[in-house]
Amino acid sequence: MLNPSIISGKIDFDRIRADFPLLQREMNGKPLVFLDSAASSQKPRQVLDALQHYYTHLNANVHRGVYKLSQEATDAFESGRRAAARFINAGSEREVIFVRGTSEGINLVASSFGRKFFKPGAEILITGMEHHSNIVPWQLACEQTGAVLKVVPVTDSGEIEIDVFENMLSDRTALVAAVHVSNALGTVNPVEEMIRLAHARAIPVLIDGAQAVPHMRVDVQALDADFYVFSAHKMLGPTGFGILYGKEKWLEQMPPYQGGGEMIKTVTFEKTTYNELPFKFEAGTPDISGAIGLEAAINYMEKIGLDNIQAREHELLQYGLDQLSGIDGIRFYGAAKQKASVISFLLDGVHPFDLGTLLDKMGIAVRTGHHCTQPLMARFGIPGTVRASLALYNSTEDLDQLAAGVIRAGNMLR
Repeated sequence: MLNPSIISGKIDFDRIRADFPLLQREMNGKPLVFLDSAASSQKPRQVLDALQHYYTHLNANVHRGVYKLSQEATDAFESGRRAAARFINAGSEREVIFVRGTSEGINLVASSFGRKFFKPGAEILITGMEHHSNIVPWQLACEQTGAVLKVVPVTDSGEIEIDVFENMLSDRTALVAAVHVSNALGTVNPVEEMIRLAHARAIPVLIDGAQAVPHMRVDVQALDADFYVFSAHKMLGPTGFGILYGKEKWLEQMPPYQGGGEMIKTVTFEKTTYNELPFKFEAGTPDISGAIGLEAAINYMEKIGLDNIQAREHELLQYGLDQLSGIDGIRFYGAAKQKASVISFLLDGVHPFDLGTLLDKMGIAVRTGHHCTQPLMARFGIPGTVRASLALYNSTEDLDQLAAGVIRAGNMLR
């Protein structure tokens, strides 16, 4: 039940906060102001209840038992796959692969697709704002195959220039891998246009959607993405679980990523035949509770409405920028025209770690550092930033507290 957060069809975002038990905590004697959802979101009671229900009522292995409890667990597990397919509008449940998260999904494609399709001299094109999880797997693939990594530069405003991107596409480009929404800047990349331009040259595209799926409606068929990856824990779900969407035409051609358990059809000492999609890429006992928790998170977000969530967070983003922009010596990073849910900044003369530590003493949780985007930080010539990242459970009061905290901390440190 989502009530009383939804009242007569209207979204009461102030009361939604009550669905998140951890947000009732105090930190250092102060009410918690949680502004680190880009790292990992909080979980509503509905997700926590679904996880507890699985372990207390359905706990059995899936796909392997003829007894009723195993069949019930299997039904609940596969219901999570159907929910994920619906949520991103996948063409088929066969295209929805369960993984441990965005990082594993990218590593799966880099390893399996790379082994099949990357040749010496082939180019993998990424952007200068990628998370390490969308850099390192491609570097490994390059080392293993002789492919070459190419990087689309980032402008001072934290954007990709589409004409530069287009000019970097060539007959040597074997894959484009790009982030949908930057975790460090909040930039919303023009992935629709990037995919269109790549496909005009028959180049497949992987999109890292970890920071997009929690904040906006994503339709993988409308995008025409070849691969799309995201994590449950950033969208109100459990940790250690995520989705790799892949077009069936690619997944059928790719070799398995890991061996054992569910990914086999028959095994002899001479030869193994592999299971059909999606199980070909799901070796071993899966995270059953993760699929169930993901479905609960999806149901929660869909009841509120992705458009409502996006509109609410955009209002909060603008409000936060307005409140912070008047602070003396503040510098923002990431001024893209299309931006989502992230405010990244520095205060002149103050190290981000020092500022983050003092904010913590005030009960304000923000992320400080390079945000797993060290090349991007090097691009701007800084060690890192203070990052406040928003979710549907935040409020204008949270941002008032942040602005007041930054002023107070700045006065203490300068």
